[in-house]
Amino acid sequence: MTLSLKDNSNWLRVRRYWELLQVLVSRNLKVRYRGSFLGVYWSLLNPLIMTGLYTAIFGTTFASYYGNSILNYMLAAFTGLVVINFFSASTSQALSSVVTNGSLLNKIQLPSSIFPVSMIAANVFQFAIAVLPLLIVMTFINSKSLLNVLALLFPCLALILVSTGIGFLVSALYVFFRDLPYFYELIVFVLWITSPIFYPAAIVPAQVKSFLGLNPLSPIIESLRQITLSGMLPDLNLIWGALFTGIIILSLGWTCFHSWRSHFMDLL
Repeated sequence: MTLSLKDNSNWLRVRRYWELLQVLVSRNLKVRYRGSFLGVYWSLLNPLIMTGLYTAIFGTTFASYYGNSILNYMLAAFTGLVVINFFSASTSQALSSVVTNGSLLNKIQLPSSIFPVSMIAANVFQFAIAVLPLLIVMTFINSKSLLNVLALLFPCLALILVSTGIGFLVSALYVFFRDLPYFYELIVFVLWITSPIFYPAAIVPAQVKSFLGLNPLSPIIESLRQITLSGMLPDLNLIWGALFTGIIILSLGWTCFHSWRSHFMDLL
């Protein structure tokens, strides 16, 4: 009987969290795109424009690493850009989410974790509506395999796990360090330049590769490219590496957030 009551209480808590998450995600999207013509498709326009610029500048130089095909380079650049854009946008928005909603937390008893999660979830919705369909089409054209299309979910899941973990971490840190956004811009730039986005990973010197391996986005980009562009079956080692990275970072971010949240109310 006691166990049943406990299970029912946990279910009600999860249901309340889910309903609250839906409300916050809807609010975030409405505020972000109120009066916008393209709406969520703005998240697709940026990587498309940047892909065109990178192709014009670097396409002929790096095409040899992609089967001497400028089109393949273009697709490779696009996959890298959608990863870094999702990460940058979702974590930057999550960073200020707890502090921005501090007055609400002081008035109503809410789980503070709901705010960074809602920012990540809003960007997941954008990604699923605008970017993922294009990745699915690219994958099916190159591989002719539904298995590769389904495998797309794994690097995308890894990207969400990494972004959520970093979102938890930076949103908690921002409560204590209000200069964090300026420092975080530098961190995102370092992650962007050390990710194989506009250049192939093969050109990186061996002595530098071990350092670049610390970048959590690199295995995600490499796995996504392998599934999307190679035409071969998904590489399970790349997929596992991306997912393992995501699980570690999510665990670290959630542990820090959970450990520090008892001090939030004194500073909000």
